[in-house]
Amino acid sequence: MKQGRIVIITGSPGTGKSTLASIVAQSSDRSKSVHMHTDDFYQYIRKGAIPPFLPESAEQNLIVIEAFLEAAKRFARGGFDVIVDGIIGPWFLAPWLEAVRDNYEVHYLILRAAKEETLKRAINRPKLDQDTNTELVERMWEQFTNLGRYESNIIDTTNQSIEQSASILKTEIERKSSLLAIP
Repeated sequence: MKQGRIVIITGSPGTGKSTLASIVAQSSDRSKSVHMHTDDFYQYIRKGAIPPFLPESAEQNLIVIEAFLEAAKRFARGGFDVIVDGIIGPWFLAPWLEAVRDNYEVHYLILRAAKEETLKRAINRPKLDQDTNTELVERMWEQFTNLGRYESNIIDTTNQSIEQSASILKTEIERKSSLLAIP
């Protein structure tokens, strides 16, 4: 059985991660695929959960990331195309780079939209009150700017339809132009 690949689709809230990850997983050129919505892993914590956007959640967030990475690797070993949808900034890439060292094919695609468009898409989500949500989205948007060596992994979704963005993502995956590499 051929090992599957892992495709990380990340970016700040409001850039289209979940919508696009679902489309990419559904239209995968592989015979098996899975869409891993990483927010679900935070919901598994029943006691002692810390909201992942708070500074004191760093250790928890790393544990959660390592948990869904292990799940992603298992699916990949089973031949699945694994589409990982979540906020995985460069600051969380160390465990994924270890997976690359272990010969997993890991793609790293970052979605970005203009700040105004990102806010328009994200602030009315029901997770938090509008003021908190606006502050969080603005902070996350800032964190996904000036990404240095990962700027070339960015796909700007500002003026694209969902179909256009999905087509670009699929092309990037086929070309292997956003593979994670050991620095």
